[in-house]
Amino acid sequence: MSDSGQFTDDAFLGGQLRLRQPKSGHRAGHDAMLLAASTPARSGDRVVDFGAGVGAAGLALARRVAGIELVLVEIDPGLAALARDNAAANALAADVVVLDVTSNASAFAAAGLTPDSADVVLMNPPFNDSERHRASPDKAREIAHMATAATLESWIHAARRILKSDGILSMIWRAEGIAEVLAALDRGFGSVRILPVHADSASPAIRSDRSSFVQRWLLREPFRLLFWCRSKVNGGQKSTDQHHQ
Repeated sequence: MSDSGQFTDDAFLGGQLRLRQPKSGHRAGHDAMLLAASTPARSGDRVVDFGAGVGAAGLALARRVAGIELVLVEIDPGLAALARDNAAANALAADVVVLDVTSNASAFAAAGLTPDSADVVLMNPPFNDSERHRASPDKAREIAHMATAATLESWIHAARRILKSDGILSMIWRAEGIAEVLAALDRGFGSVRILPVHADSASPAIRSDRSSFVQRWLLREPFRLLFWCRSKVNGGQKSTDQHHQ
């Protein structure tokens, strides 16, 4: 990744954040900035960004909320290296971990991501249905965009495992997949909030809880949904799947 002609240097947040990223393949854009802007975090929180790519969402959140302990998790070593460089170039502290989000608990622990160790997890999982969308010939783009049948459940399970009790999960997903997300969040998460995202301002997005969102589905269908929820507390202990490691 040493050829500068393969990369672009792009400004985000009105120039407050500059990211170096590949010219082709998966590129950071609006989804990452929306996810960062909608993720609640406080100074001192340990925040883990799953599928961080070049670090866009996590670093944008770190720019907005000073003093977070940021961990960027990325499966692609090349993108992880760019994320590490981008953090340094923007004078933002971040620990970059090369790891498949679908890895087991032992792999996470070896990377310093032990159970009940994170206050916030944000993620933009691959969400294009492989049966409805044609895979990109670019392998990095395919990995970033194409979901398997187990992708959503695996990513949410990984977030549930490392989150502290009452920790926050923030994620973005395609609008038509609302039923899949609510079903996956039903085990181990509660207090779900959903924000529809539209492509234009003609249809204002409203924030709503699970029941009112379904009952008051907007006349004009959104193209993305942002979700926030909290890991459940059960008798003082977080609700987890002990059998699913």
